[in-house]
Amino acid sequence: MAKNSQNKAAVRIGISGSYGGFNLGDEAILQGIIAQIRAGFKAHITVFSRDSQDTLKRHAVERVVPVRKINREQVTEEIKRLDVLVLGGGGILYDADVKTYLREPFIAIEHKKPVMVYAISAGPLHDPVMQGYVKECLNEVSLITVRDHHSRRVLEDAGVRKKIHTNADPALLLERTDLNDTVFMREGINLKRPLVGISVREPGVAAPDIKEESYHQILANTADYIIDRFGADVLFIPMERKVLDLQHSHAVISLMHRAQNVSVLRGDYTSGEMLSIMSHLKFSVGMRLHFLIFSALAGVPFVGLSYSPKVNGFLEELRLEMPPLNVVNAGRLIAHIDRVWDNKVSIIQKIKKYMPILKERSKLNGAALMSLVEKISERKN
Repeated sequence: MAKNSQNKAAVRIGISGSYGGFNLGDEAILQGIIAQIRAGFKAHITVFSRDSQDTLKRHAVERVVPVRKINREQVTEEIKRLDVLVLGGGGILYDADVKTYLREPFIAIEHKKPVMVYAISAGPLHDPVMQGYVKECLNEVSLITVRDHHSRRVLEDAGVRKKIHTNADPALLLERTDLNDTVFMREGINLKRPLVGISVREPGVAAPDIKEESYHQILANTADYIIDRFGADVLFIPMERKVLDLQHSHAVISLMHRAQNVSVLRGDYTSGEMLSIMSHLKFSVGMRLHFLIFSALAGVPFVGLSYSPKVNGFLEELRLEMPPLNVVNAGRLIAHIDRVWDNKVSIIQKIKKYMPILKERSKLNGAALMSLVEKISERKN
């Protein structure tokens, strides 16, 4: 990417997505997008956030808009100030929330503002009405990139005929924020024993196929086995503290026999700080995509519980095998974890081999945005 040019006016960029401190994966995505923008050109960045104060605290941006607290007219005035709107990234185009996330792009298109759809995921997207909204909006944007092949198919099936580029998740560019070991003392975590991280997620509109009554017991049995078999302590890591990850973590622990060897991470950390914490893990087992991405970034061997195509897609990129969660029982999962634990070296080698490739593909999102901005500047001049 080109270096910032001091003699050019700052490009006014808006970023809209699922931001506001609810999910550390989404915050890592936003951090990656911002970093790519700052590396490419001089910009005045506005983030449309669900929690303005949280976003201002986490990210060095010029302006934050409380997008869920303002009406269409107010949003319109914000968008009219922009040179370009970025929608993304992450899994935001699914049946229940399509209209919510496409409000800003529709307004931008109405006012002839260029829109880039930046490394999103799509699905589940089965409702014909919602498919129609996606088709109408995305066929009018300037540029579309997605982070996995499944999302490209979902958008194409919805009727999107605009060219779709398959790149990779912006969170892959996350940098670690170093923490000293006192954080583990505050959290009551013993680093003298191997530490295994576990991530859960709630069922819901973005993950309708998860059955908590079965997966809670599966994870409880698995965590007990990890403690007994590997002489490890288990750390549950909530990636969505403000939603239900904490509750589901404790629900799993309530079914365990070895709960005395379990902790739940309590502090409120940035994505970079979480990456630093996870670098102390010896192994991880997780459901959330960005927990698995953080594990890979930290060089931690892991088992991913594939509840959705986006998780399965990431596992495929690293050449890691795992059957879908809905066909896994406790015995099958434990046997798989046993094999992966015994082959940790080969897993780490795969991570080292394929993660640099994914990171380079992630950078293509920023390069595409830069090309779009250059075209906008040429038209202005």
